[in-house]
Amino acid sequence: MRRVVSVLSAALAVLFVAGLTAGPAAAVPPNIPSAATAASRLASLTVAAESNASSYDRDLFPHWITVSGTCDTREQVLKRDGTNISTNSSCAVSGQWYSPYDGATWTAASDVDIDHMVPLAEAWASGAWAWTTARRQAYANDLGGPELWAVTDNVNQAKSDKDPAQWQPPLAGFRCTYARAWIQVKWYYGLSVDSAEKTALNGMLGTC
Repeated sequence: MRRVVSVLSAALAVLFVAGLTAGPAAAVPPNIPSAATAASRLASLTVAAESNASSYDRDLFPHWITVSGTCDTREQVLKRDGTNISTNSSCAVSGQWYSPYDGATWTAASDVDIDHMVPLAEAWASGAWAWTTARRQAYANDLGGPELWAVTDNVNQAKSDKDPAQWQPPLAGFRCTYARAWIQVKWYYGLSVDSAEKTALNGMLGTC
């Protein structure tokens, strides 16, 4: 019995030290489906080649809009996904952020981008070209689903407008969650996927 207690005490000590040395846990946007639900939703998406890409303009997706008081959508995500958060009267946000795409931690908001999980140009070429401006604005500022993520700025810039057949998060352990979030956004908004994108997403779900 004494030996069991000693082993348990040692294990708890390791967990305690790990808790002290680990970075902040990543805040997770809402409504990310399970892998099984994501697979089902992926299977239901229309498979089609992208179109109208040449007519894309980022200004067709108005953002960032004021959400509450002086805080816009970017600032709301920084507040939602950070730790030790404070804001001033103009909603300048201070705190600490963990980027789930690459595992980096940042203490300056200027090092953090707010990534659209499904990029605006990708959404445009997958069906958003036919939307009203109001719907595109709602999409670009959507806080109700897994569309907006606080991530390392240069990782977001490397992703750019690429889909999962062209770019995946450098942190391999996050690719399951990434695929589930990507699929949810496409499914919720009725956007299409191309064949290479669908193949890549199925492969990412296979890591779950």
